[in-house]
Amino acid sequence: MYTGSAMIFRLILVSLLACSARAQLAQTLVTKAWTDPFPPFRIIGNVYWVGTYDLSSYLIVTPQGDILINTGLADSVPQIRANIATVGFKVSDIKILMATHAHWDHVAGMAEMKRITGARLLATEADAVLLEDGGKSDFRWGGDPGAAFAPVKVDQKIKDGEKVRLGGMELTVHHHPGHTKGAASFSFNVEENGRTYRVLIANPGAINAGVVLRNNPKYPHIVEDYARTFHDQKELTTDIFLASHAGQFRMHDKYKPGDPYNPDRFVDPQGYRASVERLEKIYLDQLDREMKSK
Repeated sequence: MYTGSAMIFRLILVSLLACSARAQLAQTLVTKAWTDPFPPFRIIGNVYWVGTYDLSSYLIVTPQGDILINTGLADSVPQIRANIATVGFKVSDIKILMATHAHWDHVAGMAEMKRITGARLLATEADAVLLEDGGKSDFRWGGDPGAAFAPVKVDQKIKDGEKVRLGGMELTVHHHPGHTKGAASFSFNVEENGRTYRVLIANPGAINAGVVLRNNPKYPHIVEDYARTFHDQKELTTDIFLASHAGQFRMHDKYKPGDPYNPDRFVDPQGYRASVERLEKIYLDQLDREMKSK
């Protein structure tokens, strides 16, 4: 049996080991591709890439102010600010902030970006909860120290099918739950060279490692939500396919720094469809494995 002092020492040791394990987890949650810089560039018309090597941040420029979608990690804010300046615009002109989903790799910089811009933050109802509690209530990552971020107040809750308008731009909100309960994609049109391009900033239905689909007490409707997302995403049509991560739409295969401006390089409706179908198969395969192992 442990004496009183031995028991206290053992409890301290267990606590320290747990903290060490959490710290190691926090380190694994950040990849080099998320933090590496990448030169900003014009994707199409008034839409610019201002993110890091893999974490997408999109600047949509209008005569009445700009829209920024995703802010990356907290440490990425200086990079994004510099990227915006490099392509000739001002951070102070940002009027609307949004995100494809409220995980730390896409919104940890949101509080700081809102502070320096004074922009209004728009989010779906379910992701607004995560933004305002710093990710603590996330069904997968809540409680993991590496996934926490500075809480930020949401100014307006947006719904599936709602239109976000600024300076002649009209973005349609598509609620695509699963990855988070409030994950969203955004579609809009861009006129360029006498052609109308349908642009989709998609939030793919990826499943994080460790997520259980069947009988998930923290997300009881996750199976139905993923199924709905895949159905709805297959109903969407797009010309320009963009996403939450560069790797999800093969950006680095389509564009290299210094390449001449050519929006057609991102025209990829087949790639979009293939991406949705690939992730749906992963979902169905996992669901099948879980059903067989019960």
